[in-house]
Amino acid sequence: MTELEPREPQGEVEATNIGRRGFVRYLFGFSIVSTVVGVLTPVVSYLWPPSRSAQAVGGRVLVGTTADIPPGKATVLPVNDKPVIVVHTRDGQVRAFSAICTHLGCVCEWEEKRQFILCPCHDGRFNALTGAVMAGPPPAPLPPVATVVEGGNIYVGGA
Repeated sequence: MTELEPREPQGEVEATNIGRRGFVRYLFGFSIVSTVVGVLTPVVSYLWPPSRSAQAVGGRVLVGTTADIPPGKATVLPVNDKPVIVVHTRDGQVRAFSAICTHLGCVCEWEEKRQFILCPCHDGRFNALTGAVMAGPPPAPLPPVATVVEGGNIYVGGA
């Protein structure tokens, strides 16, 4: 057999040699696919969020103790993925309201010196006991959230 004659396979599988150009094409294709997957993954996650169990949504949540939120203080906490402001008034009452302003949806905060709930976006002011509008542009009071104090623990949400 001479070197010019092609060899016949003898039952062995020969390794495929892709060469430099084939390797570069493979890397280029892989980088395109990786980029597309990296861009589409958060978009798909946003459009189809994970389902939540019925027990996790709207249930009663322990947000702290009366020692964590002493009288005359308040704090904004996430409860079931929504901001809630928990107020412990100077006379010992614990109240909770949605912290989303009824004007344009800004998150409210606690004005400690003057003891009211403040929307910092447009100076909306809400009563700490009732959630009623005291001043500013909000058209409606802050919606109350069910609050229970048991043994010093503050629970928010639920019925």
